[in-house]
Amino acid sequence: MITPHPQRLRTLLARYAQARIAHFENDGEATRRALEDATYTLCVTTGTSTAEAALHRADDLLAGSAAPYRSTVRDQGERAMAA
Repeated sequence: MITPHPQRLRTLLARYAQARIAHFENDGEATRRALEDATYTLCVTTGTSTAEAALHRADDLLAGSAAPYRSTVRDQGERAMAA
């Protein structure tokens, strides 16, 4: 699985949360479709098959991405400067 960019995950998590709230407040066809779409996209992006698993996987990915992501960018810059 390709690891999604942390900002992409945050955006998908926010979209999922908004869809859940909207569906809770107004249980209709449009809000149900929006929630299904947000759930599907989050599941595909995290390589999971349920909303619960996708949320856990996204949390794990975000928790593990903070330091390595910054160090990777820093390391690339240092290598470019050394070249």
